[in-house]
Amino acid sequence: MQIFLTGATGYIGGSVASGLIKAGHSVRGLVRSEKRAGQAREFGVVPVIGTLDDSEILRDQAQMADAVVNAANADHRGAMEVMLAALSGTDKLFLHTSGSSIVGRRDRGEKSESVFDETSVLQPSPARVARVALNNDVLAAAEDGVRTVIIAPSLIYGLGHGVTPHSMQVPWLIALAKKHGEAKYIGSGENIWSNVHIDDLVGLFCLAVEKASAGAFYYAENGENSMREVSTAISVMLGFSGTPLSMSLEEASGVWGEGPANDTMASNSRVRAVRARDELGWTTMAPPLLDEIECGCYFEPLEAS
Repeated sequence: MQIFLTGATGYIGGSVASGLIKAGHSVRGLVRSEKRAGQAREFGVVPVIGTLDDSEILRDQAQMADAVVNAANADHRGAMEVMLAALSGTDKLFLHTSGSSIVGRRDRGEKSESVFDETSVLQPSPARVARVALNNDVLAAAEDGVRTVIIAPSLIYGLGHGVTPHSMQVPWLIALAKKHGEAKYIGSGENIWSNVHIDDLVGLFCLAVEKASAGAFYYAENGENSMREVSTAISVMLGFSGTPLSMSLEEASGVWGEGPANDTMASNSRVRAVRARDELGWTTMAPPLLDEIECGCYFEPLEAS
């Protein structure tokens, strides 16, 4: 298949592009600059220079492709509407990347017992209302002759296979630990995120491209850990003698911003990938998150900013 992919030099997009190329597909990837275009070429991606605001480029590329994978901005409604309109009536695939933070609440680092699968009814937090509405509209486009599919990854870890090798949450915690000489978490650190290795996530994308039915929604996870557990593993990896320490939500907001601190680092996001396993036969083989951090093979930690 000829696939048009947005976010081609990002962590998820670059890794998915590499996986699709390895599976025998050709990938045209949206990139922002000539520099990024050169980097994308090194990984076998044919670059298309533009942004999610370039409606004509998005329309033309979607119409030319056999399938479209959006691995860029999960909240860019304008881009989604342009590409879905271009694919209307074609029965071509539109695979949209969302995220499991749609189930999250502002829990200030405390544990939630709520666990969600693909059949769960969502009551999103104010920060995720727009994303859930966009997801619903993407899936509804299946009625207009588009094979729409959504994958919502949980916390992603592991080295990527494209231009951008690092994910977000764990690198943030590592950078903070290096800066202060001690690992930290918010509140009690008992808030829990499901997680998935980038290699297993790429496998799910490849399966979805080949097999997913129109209107399908999939979570991606292979286990879960509290932020306290993650911080403890980071402390071990970095050779710190002390135990991780709590920080306030206000301190965390000063580091990462109010939105990311509340809706990502201090929230719970507990999901189960029931549909991916049952419908697509998705299996996972990568090491668990804590094992990969503690053994030092997660990645070379980012320098603290």
